[in-house]
Amino acid sequence: MFKITAATFLAIATSFSVLFSPPPKSYYHSLFVSNSLSDNASISHDLYTLTRRPHVAGSRANAEAAAYVLSILSSCNMQAHIVSYEVLLTYPASRSLTLTRRHPDPPITFDLKQEIYEGDPYADVANEVLPTFHAYAKSGSVTGPVAFVNYGRIEDYETLKEMGVNVTGSVVLARYGQIYRGDIVQNAFDAGAIGALTYTDKKDYGGGGGDAKWFPNDKWMPPSGVQVGSVYNQQGDPTTPGWASTEESERLSVEEVERSGEVPLIPSLPISGADGETILRSIGGQIAKDDWQGSKDAPTYRVGPGPGVVNLDYSGKQVIATIQNVIGVIEGMEEPDRFVILGNHRDAWTFGAVDPNSGTAALLEVAKRLWKLKKIGWKPRRTIILCNWDAEEYGLIGSTEWVEENRELLASRAVAYLNVDSGVSGAGFQAAATPQLDELLKQAAQQVQDPDNSSQTIYEQWVGSLDSPVIGRLGGAGSDYAAFVQHIGVPAANMQFGEGYPVYHSMYDDYIWMENFGDPMFHRHVAVASVWGLAALWLADEEFLPFDYHSYAFELQKNAKDLENAISDKGITFSPLFKSIEELSIAASNINDQKKEIKEARGWTSMWRNNHVKVRQLNDRLMMAERGFTDRDGLLRRPWYKHLIYAPSRHNDYGSASFPGIYDAIEKAKNLNTAESWHLVQHEVWRVSRAVRHASLVLNGELT
Repeated sequence: MFKITAATFLAIATSFSVLFSPPPKSYYHSLFVSNSLSDNASISHDLYTLTRRPHVAGSRANAEAAAYVLSILSSCNMQAHIVSYEVLLTYPASRSLTLTRRHPDPPITFDLKQEIYEGDPYADVANEVLPTFHAYAKSGSVTGPVAFVNYGRIEDYETLKEMGVNVTGSVVLARYGQIYRGDIVQNAFDAGAIGALTYTDKKDYGGGGGDAKWFPNDKWMPPSGVQVGSVYNQQGDPTTPGWASTEESERLSVEEVERSGEVPLIPSLPISGADGETILRSIGGQIAKDDWQGSKDAPTYRVGPGPGVVNLDYSGKQVIATIQNVIGVIEGMEEPDRFVILGNHRDAWTFGAVDPNSGTAALLEVAKRLWKLKKIGWKPRRTIILCNWDAEEYGLIGSTEWVEENRELLASRAVAYLNVDSGVSGAGFQAAATPQLDELLKQAAQQVQDPDNSSQTIYEQWVGSLDSPVIGRLGGAGSDYAAFVQHIGVPAANMQFGEGYPVYHSMYDDYIWMENFGDPMFHRHVAVASVWGLAALWLADEEFLPFDYHSYAFELQKNAKDLENAISDKGITFSPLFKSIEELSIAASNINDQKKEIKEARGWTSMWRNNHVKVRQLNDRLMMAERGFTDRDGLLRRPWYKHLIYAPSRHNDYGSASFPGIYDAIEKAKNLNTAESWHLVQHEVWRVSRAVRHASLVLNGELT
């Protein structure tokens, strides 16, 4: 009788697995970025469909766009559904702006309209574009002399103070471009202004004036173009701070929201470059500094206040509206409880071809490619979740509500969050991330061809003449990564092609602008989808999570040294912080060594006794270390922001401050210059050092 020995059985089993085993994950990853799976025509079609009508949050058109995204995700054979929230949104009810000039010049009442152009294919739906306004602006009517405050930054008001200019009782005129518009209005209020106007200077957005052409003949903002947007200085629904806006949830009153200090207390309005220049011509007083002046053919900018006087009247309506996040899920086969999350928002102030639907079209492209991989046998190790957020433009509301509702699950299971907002606005790859993802982004960029130069990779274009590409950090609140990083401490990245574009948040951000100037062949859309999806695949499929905390330690060391040098004469010791950073660096080396040991220890026995438990434990340490940088109490007077390494600057929501608690304390101490205020700086240094040590302990994976 024939007997099968253990050795024979092992040989047969091995041969069988070789003959019938599926391709390695790397095969599918290479296929994902190949030309055979990408489809720029499909991307173009999706973008055209998504941007056929204006689709502001809470509108019927945006609900229809949500249905379209849901249909595409569902057709890609993934579990897809809509998650709705009831949130406070605002819309314009009425607004007017009148300028009274020095006699004999007659008063001017501005029409406050963005003009359609001859042959505009969107003229039939232009009336669906909301009148220009600031979301959450204070309703009211104010009259006062106009003062020019440059970009409305803290340093601009300091310059005015040095010039002896007082804006108390004035309506300030600020050009948009350097800081978040909500901070422009807040800074104006703090300076004593009674109202604020923001405009788009042609020096920044109109091609510099002179013989410059504008859209539709060139990429620049037309003279009547207006950049609308929110002036809310927080994230999520203002009536449910810190908890989800489900239908029956507890809700603050509008009066309580106003008392919170997160919405403006003076009226404001965005206006066009042409209207801004008209008002500038009415301002007298001292001549502004050279770097405050406009383009060559602009009038001489003076700071005022007056003699021009404006009457600003604004009335907004506040509505509890339904917003819709679209969620698609591809469940992991081996670790379904580990989530790799991709996100992009859908709502737009107008047509949104760049912001945000170039990113939405890229998200749908990723979904379609993943479906094609699934059809030929690919199955992810970990769960991939594709999220299309709503009401981002109002204050990152859709993503924030979802994170707040799912806080505990996400905090324990989310591997990373990868965001694309304005996916394409021009040439040149840009990325920002929490530092442990730096190498992942670099390696992904090395695998994708530059869409504007087929002889090089995106990485080579990104590096340019430098030794290494510049990777930004996610401290600002500019997009939907904020709740993931700054509230619950999930590693994250954000990526795009292009950096800023002239028709931002105006009615000219449409498909025609994209087709003519942003990405005529839609190859940049293909490329950003490739990098985005490849990074997600590696995070979902690699046995060991591709995180490197050496980048984190290096970044913290550099930033701590910069802060120490800035206040070297104030008696603040940074030694506890430097010690904890050194511990983080050692922990990063240790976990890399442990990963190497597990790989090298494998042999034949691993067929029977896999080291998956050790791998799982090591991956959990890599995943959870970012949570260590958070603090349950959050930043001083900003408790929603839990992350002690990255958060927005107090005076610029778009700006990123490293060690924000220390930075805020230093700014306060410089103003007060008391022993108590400098003691608070030292306390914040200790807080951060403890957080960094917590991250090190998680990486080490051992109790003290």
